[in-house]
Amino acid sequence: MPPRPSVDEGAFADRREQQRLRLFIYLIPLVGFFPALWCFYGKGSRRSATLVSRRERQVSRMAITLGLGWLVATILVTTGSSLAELPEVGRLVLGSGLTSGYFLVNFWLMVQLWRNQRLWIPGISDLGDRLP
Repeated sequence: MPPRPSVDEGAFADRREQQRLRLFIYLIPLVGFFPALWCFYGKGSRRSATLVSRRERQVSRMAITLGLGWLVATILVTTGSSLAELPEVGRLVLGSGLTSGYFLVNFWLMVQLWRNQRLWIPGISDLGDRLP
């Protein structure tokens, strides 16, 4: 019969699973941007900044960087295509490519999180580390 985990080990495992669930929520495309923003910049929340783990802050930075990058790129494609008088089809193809890429990157990060692997994207992670 295997030994039963102590109360402290069980509580630690529960906190770890809750953190992992929060990380999955941060990586949901479009919707996860707002909880990630709240985690990273939220002042006066019930969880103080010292209780937020380093990994949670890193994932929230990455989700914020990806979300803002997608938004800026979409705005640039929309305004650039109207200024350059590109056909509507070209704008739609570029916009759908950007959105599909954003969703696929977030899905890939979720798979990496599920496998307990390192969440890192060249360039994006470095840019996210520079957030204030």
